[in-house]
Amino acid sequence: MTAPPLAPNQGIAPQSPPGVQRAHVTPPPANPPPPQPADTSAQPDDTVITEMPSQKIANARAVFSGLDKITGRIISFDAAIGETVQFGALQVTARVCYTRPPTEATNTDAFIEVDEVTLQGEIKRIFDGWMFASSPGLHAVEHPIYDVWLTDCASPLPTRIAEPALQPKPAAAPANARPPRPRQAPPRQQPAPPVAPAVQAEPH
Repeated sequence: MTAPPLAPNQGIAPQSPPGVQRAHVTPPPANPPPPQPADTSAQPDDTVITEMPSQKIANARAVFSGLDKITGRIISFDAAIGETVQFGALQVTARVCYTRPPTEATNTDAFIEVDEVTLQGEIKRIFDGWMFASSPGLHAVEHPIYDVWLTDCASPLPTRIAEPALQPKPAAAPANARPPRPRQAPPRQQPAPPVAPAVQAEPH
């Protein structure tokens, strides 16, 4: 006996073309959940570092050390801000000198101008810039005979902080206060009418 003919596409799985794979796609849900906001709060492992600005203290004097390379002698000298001091053939002028408060790391720096007096009497600028006491060789004066470097600052200047002037505030009037009454002038006293002299009766 022969098997009955099958209906079209009955009992036979649909086949894909060669080289093509069918992927089972899950349909998206009808009501997808709303996206969750990102958590931007600081985690326990996060470290937040805030660097406070350094405070500079201005000083009235700058302290230097000078070296004579021929004799090997070191001389310590100081100069007021804006004053020119001569060391050998060098003229040293300090424009500003800053230090730091005791609560901060030590950092002393100054803006220095150094001029050389030549044998012909001419003045030649050989250095102008910042010197740091903690690093003398960072910005050094280049001279074949003399060497100058910053060691410290002296005579700190007082720092003044401007405070806003406080103006007294007018006193607030109470809620149930009555407006002041105008002052009335006292009533004038009218002069009394003249009294007629009493008439005495004559005896009969």
